[in-house]
Amino acid sequence: MSSSAPQDPRPVDGHRLWSVDEHLADVLGAVRPLEPIELQLLDAQGCVLVEDVTVPVALPPFDNSSMDGYAVRTADVQGASEEFPAVLTVIGDVAAGSGELPTVGPGEAARIMTGAPLPPGAEAVVPVEWTDGGTGGGAAAGMTPASAAPEQAGGEVRVHRAAEARAHVRARGSDVQAGDLALAAGTVLGPPQIALLAAIGRGTVRVRPRPRVVVLSTGSELVQPGEPLTAGTIYDSNSFALAAAARDAGAIAYRVGAVADDADTLRSTIEDQLIRADLLVTTGGVSVGAYDVVKEALSSVGSSSPSGSGDGDGDADPDVDATRIDFRKLAMQPGKPQGFGTIGPDHTPLLALPGNPVSSYVSFELFVRPAIRALMGLPESEVRRPSVRAVLKADKALGSPAGRRQFLRGTYDAETGTVSPVGGSGSHLIAALAHADSLMVVPEDVTSVEPGTELEVVLLG
Repeated sequence: MSSSAPQDPRPVDGHRLWSVDEHLADVLGAVRPLEPIELQLLDAQGCVLVEDVTVPVALPPFDNSSMDGYAVRTADVQGASEEFPAVLTVIGDVAAGSGELPTVGPGEAARIMTGAPLPPGAEAVVPVEWTDGGTGGGAAAGMTPASAAPEQAGGEVRVHRAAEARAHVRARGSDVQAGDLALAAGTVLGPPQIALLAAIGRGTVRVRPRPRVVVLSTGSELVQPGEPLTAGTIYDSNSFALAAAARDAGAIAYRVGAVADDADTLRSTIEDQLIRADLLVTTGGVSVGAYDVVKEALSSVGSSSPSGSGDGDGDADPDVDATRIDFRKLAMQPGKPQGFGTIGPDHTPLLALPGNPVSSYVSFELFVRPAIRALMGLPESEVRRPSVRAVLKADKALGSPAGRRQFLRGTYDAETGTVSPVGGSGSHLIAALAHADSLMVVPEDVTSVEPGTELEVVLLG
């Protein structure tokens, strides 16, 4: 890497540039995990458990068969072979869910199905393929359904192989014992964890709920996909991208259609959304243009005074004014203009992201995703995307502005430990973003990265 001396992080207007790490620390410092609630199992999928769950009863709760076959005494099948089979009297069927069980005595067997309790007297299960299935012929391929041939629950069966004690028997408590720790607090509940909770009889569980994230984009030029474009308009992709990213992070996402560049309309829309938001994300309108209305709109949303505290001076008392949004510039590319604060009577966190598609997505990954994961109550190690070190594979050196941490789209090859750039550095290049699976990080004091240089790579998948 080629380096240059860090530039003075103070533009001519006197407002300092925030570093990426400072801004993220500010965001995470203001976000608290959501309060726990009791949820039905399927509603708890993706949520973080807040209590240790112990096993109330052993699993499985009784000795049961792992095969379809015959429950037998080992002494009765000792030495059995195809030439000299053991001939046993079949005393009945034992199906899964059976209550009253027959007792297997000397010279007897009971037809038994997978998952059925091992009957008294039986010591092992011989698979049906080791027998003639009660037909008097050769090895059976399976059992005849009980409804089709109920008489085969009686008669005789020839067993062609011996079985050791406990063969094909799943012992009571072989999965978990009563009193064992099933799941520890902090566990994210995926399908296997939901299955375990159901298996031990838990119908509900106490978790931190998935955060409700409201995403809205701003801009009079935005048109909803599926509608015709007119002169000077483009399709709204940001709200779709960010809503999808919020879901990917574990949130419940609500996408609001694009809001025109009108402060009153935007203010009203945000106020309407506060009732269903644990976190608000806006995209667009945070730069210095004449039509960047997010700053104007957020200066008084939900506050007790029209002046609010949205001028970013940090002097307002948050106990007096419910809205406190700070608009700042970050030493990063893309995504220099950012806004963050709390809004409304419940001090709902709000992150205002830039409007360029790549800028908004990179900003989401760096700041919004960690906020969502923090709201979920995940441990610090799972709040941020994982990163690795990889060697740059490129045809030429990559340039980077001095004093800015640059995030370039890339494709990461885990087998070779290399990363290759995708597209250019422009913050409008959506197609390049769609083909990237990582972000290459160029530090603030580096202006050129030569091929073969090792870089930090943030993995997006």
